[in-house]
Amino acid sequence: MQLHKNTKLTPIQRKQIWKDHQKGASPTELARKYNTSRPTIYKIITRARKKEFIPRKSTNKRYRCFKYGFRRLEKIAEQIEKKRKKQARRYNKQYPGEMIHFDTKRLPLLKGESGTDSREYLFIAIDDFSRELYASIQKDKSQFSSIKFLEQVIEECPYTIECAYSDNGTEYKGKPDHLFVKTCLENKIAQRFTKPKTPRTNGKAERVIRTLMEMWHSKIEFKSRAQRRQELIRFVNFYNTVKTHSGIDGMTPLEKLIDYFFPSSNPADEDEKV
Repeated sequence: MQLHKNTKLTPIQRKQIWKDHQKGASPTELARKYNTSRPTIYKIITRARKKEFIPRKSTNKRYRCFKYGFRRLEKIAEQIEKKRKKQARRYNKQYPGEMIHFDTKRLPLLKGESGTDSREYLFIAIDDFSRELYASIQKDKSQFSSIKFLEQVIEECPYTIECAYSDNGTEYKGKPDHLFVKTCLENKIAQRFTKPKTPRTNGKAERVIRTLMEMWHSKIEFKSRAQRRQELIRFVNFYNTVKTHSGIDGMTPLEKLIDYFFPSSNPADEDEKV
């Protein structure tokens, strides 16, 4: 055992102090004999009653506080760096349609429905550049439902879709005869997929689904599935034309698209014309 450099009494000396004390030696006499303080003798006697003769590890409490403080600062620095990298990873595409994110969510049963009733599925698509949202409720999560939704998006979208980005679900991914895959090929839409079991890489789609569930589905007590579909249409209109988004400089998706397709003239240019 390596003793602390400031340790004055060895385990053998501590045992001898205990023996002397049992023979009647007072703490004052022991302190004088072993050239130490009475508080130290009292500590040795107290610990000796527990058969503890080895000096305890000496830790400077002030140093321990500094050490904890440095560790805390290191953790804060790590968190700041992680946040910085996360912000750096955030991206926006350069123009509408460059990438559309697709995702699917199984919807909860409505009040009064039983576990034996079939479930409905929410399909969403969101433009990476403008955050314009498309959504539809389908009866299942099959390629037949995904193709209905894709055709809806293609029909409603006023700009060309270049890439469809989705997870590896069977409603989006398959062989060349898969309906969603086939329709993408026919419309010259490239497909890209998230890493397997890594849904966070499709973060924009995941986030908009969470927003839908919080601001649409949880706020209304639907009396029927037909009402739920109708309220979804209303919410999508609100999302695209009223709700502002921090990711696109506080604009609505509609404002972002207008700003892209019909950029306002530069006031300096107007002055030059005058």
